Amino acid sequence: MSTTNAAKINSQQEFYAELDRLRAGFDAMEPDMEETFTDPEQGVEGFVVVWNTEISRGGPLYSDGKGCGKGGTRIKKDLTLDDVKRLARAMAEKNAAAGLPLGGAKSGLRADPDAPDYEQKWKRFVRLVKDGGFLKEDGGIFGGFGYDIGGKPPLNAIWTIEELGSGRSFTGKPVDMGGTDYDRIGIAGLGVAVAGQTLFEERGGDAKGASFSVQGVGAMGSAVIRYFHELGGVLKYVSDLKYGGTWVFKDGASEAFINDPSLENLQKEAEKVSDSCEEALFQEVDIVFPCALEDTLTKDNAHKVKARFMSEGANNPTTDEAHRILFDNDVMVAPDILANPGGIIAAFVEMTSDADDKAAEAMEMTRERVADNIRELVSIVTTYNVRPDEAGDYMTYRNILKANAG
Repeated sequence: MSTTNAAKINSQQEFYAELDRLRAGFDAMEPDMEETFTDPEQGVEGFVVVWNTEISRGGPLYSDGKGCGKGGTRIKKDLTLDDVKRLARAMAEKNAAAGLPLGGAKSGLRADPDAPDYEQKWKRFVRLVKDGGFLKEDGGIFGGFGYDIGGKPPLNAIWTIEELGSGRSFTGKPVDMGGTDYDRIGIAGLGVAVAGQTLFEERGGDAKGASFSVQGVGAMGSAVIRYFHELGGVLKYVSDLKYGGTWVFKDGASEAFINDPSLENLQKEAEKVSDSCEEALFQEVDIVFPCALEDTLTKDNAHKVKARFMSEGANNPTTDEAHRILFDNDVMVAPDILANPGGIIAAFVEMTSDADDKAAEAMEMTRERVADNIRELVSIVTTYNVRPDEAGDYMTYRNILKANAG
């Protein structure tokens, strides 16, 4: 039996055996790079971890026998190396799930992003990484910095370019600086919307006219609302802490709210139905988009989901037990690892493309990659009668282990 081709697996039992083998292979892997950077005089402590660069072989970021890993940069007062290692490992999975020839990485700075010395500490951290020769543009395997928790667009990009004299080691830059500005454009949210659309298409339906509900209307949720509306969806429910709970649009949301989902606009046309933000997930709609926190859906509430489809915008919003319940209840899920890689796809485009409009290229690649991956996901689920999250894991580990097998 092939270790990389689902078509050679003949039964559900063989699928699970192969999934276990692939997962064990990934679990046995160690980081390609794990570094701590300090400057005691300036109170700087930062970290870079890179995972699975061999997956870059044959791609545009493989040169001189070296691959590359990429992910965002997290800034928190209590950040640890173990935090960054866990995040880098997760990026290796996400990048592989997207089918990118790009390893995973994460960098981090232990700092208060609201402190007056934030800029100074950031620039010093960037310089320490640069002077170590770890950046891809200097022949290393670290693809560079990007936005994550604690980042302040566009300042971190500006500061990095000022320090390095180059924009090649920061992704998420404004368009006029040669970037994709993927947070502002909402490219990850585009992917989540396309994942939802593809679920409808693969199950003989159409997103046009489909009612939808979004939990969490931050950057991700706002983008999902905008893009799924453009695909023909009708927004019925939203929830967010800033809204104080869950609200319903009796006749669907207006263009004014779609383009500016503020509390002021919400109050003009919607009615509050619950003080709980979770209730947006349990309404009578065609598809729900959890875009808030991890572990929102659990064994205690997953049975309350009424929608036929779910596309995950948040990272890990559904526990393992909840995935099992949703599958048993015929709720088809596009797991986050396949639905929301738009940010890293945009970063890959920034790193590799010479296009004048990198944002447009990143959006098109996101549409194509996400749709293709969801089609394969549905095929695996249907063929072997396995959960979507298990099928997503299989696709991820297959891509990683295939690359490392050479």
